[in-house]
Amino acid sequence: MCNNVFMTTICVFGDSIAWGANDSERGGWVNRLQNFYQSQNLRVDEDVDVYNLGVSGDNTDDLLKRFDTELVARLSDGKNIIIFATGINDSQFVISKNVNRVQDNIFRDNLKTLVLKAQQYTDDIIFVGLTKVDESKTVPIPWNTDKNYTNNDIQRYDVIIQDVAKESDTRYISMKDAVGLDDLSDGLHPNTNGHIKIFEILKQELGL
Repeated sequence: MCNNVFMTTICVFGDSIAWGANDSERGGWVNRLQNFYQSQNLRVDEDVDVYNLGVSGDNTDDLLKRFDTELVARLSDGKNIIIFATGINDSQFVISKNVNRVQDNIFRDNLKTLVLKAQQYTDDIIFVGLTKVDESKTVPIPWNTDKNYTNNDIQRYDVIIQDVAKESDTRYISMKDAVGLDDLSDGLHPNTNGHIKIFEILKQELGL
């Protein structure tokens, strides 16, 4: 790890929304955070480094497999913040199996495990809440008609995120009303305007 003791490192783990899908201008809200901190002309030892660890299609099962390895390679000797922006793919409903992709009890356990893992490295842990979808475009999703995203399922999984955050004394930032239907490019992923709205909320909440 580096010796920049005042440095802040932010590692964002998530899915395609965290990765920045469909923001053709600046590559999503995580990259917008990084660009913002780079624009502040901070001294190197006071810098804020943002790492985008979003993977398209990931759910919490997938995230658990890669979390430790990807995090340890990026930790600093300064302040480390871990942000989890995950869950919407867990809530995905598989029509042929009549079940959510990651069942809610397993989802809850996965989140708890992620918190325990993260707490080995930092106490600064943040959960980003789930955004709404446009069900006219996501029931079913056109690129896989065996799968749905519904707001009822998303809300149910978002409540689980809130519960785990409260139980583990970690932060939860709601995105329930952050993105409107006009801010969704394909019914699921925010467009550029949607990513800007998420970025603005996170920038204010982080307060760095």
